[in-house]
Amino acid sequence: MVSYRTIGRDAETEIEVKRSRFRCTLARVESEAEARAVVDRLRREHWDARHHCSAFVIGPPPSPLERSSDDGEPAGTAGAPMLEVLRGAGLSDVVAVVTRWFGGTLLGAGGLVRAYGDAVREAVAAAGAVRRSLVHEHLLVLDHADAGRVESELRARGVSVLDTGYAERVSLRLGVAPSEEERLAALLAELTAGMVASTIVGQRWIDRPDG
Repeated sequence: MVSYRTIGRDAETEIEVKRSRFRCTLARVESEAEARAVVDRLRREHWDARHHCSAFVIGPPPSPLERSSDDGEPAGTAGAPMLEVLRGAGLSDVVAVVTRWFGGTLLGAGGLVRAYGDAVREAVAAAGAVRRSLVHEHLLVLDHADAGRVESELRARGVSVLDTGYAERVSLRLGVAPSEEERLAALLAELTAGMVASTIVGQRWIDRPDG
């Protein structure tokens, strides 16, 4: 099954190094345009800061889109170490922006690399992680009399119920990994006495607990 990690929630943390403040904002994004919009927003909000360095990773493996920017810091001292932290954590669909207020003391290249990397590490720890998995979307149509019981049993047995629709009959949309489809078929046969089966209607990415 194709899957990858992303942040569990947006986060903002701050560290101080020799009176320079490094505030890291992590945000979930799904496109380069969304990532750049986050950078632009923070640039407007924190107009008094000297630098707004950034790194983002977008898309599933094996070839996600990666970009980084030093935003006026010496080349390779900000964006690259920030990107390395995201890579090291195995995260995608995320932008990291570190906003720096200069404290009056030069940190040197090594000091900047450590500070920008540490700022992102703090935010990654605060954000937590979830796993994005590509699943088949199954449609299950049930009578009202059976729907509540079947949905409850499916949830109890670990099946992801993505959506429930009510009309003349009840429609359940289920997210199922390809490796779990035989188990789902057997489970539905058990719960409906072999009267109801699901139909694959598409695929989508869903979030699951990491680990």
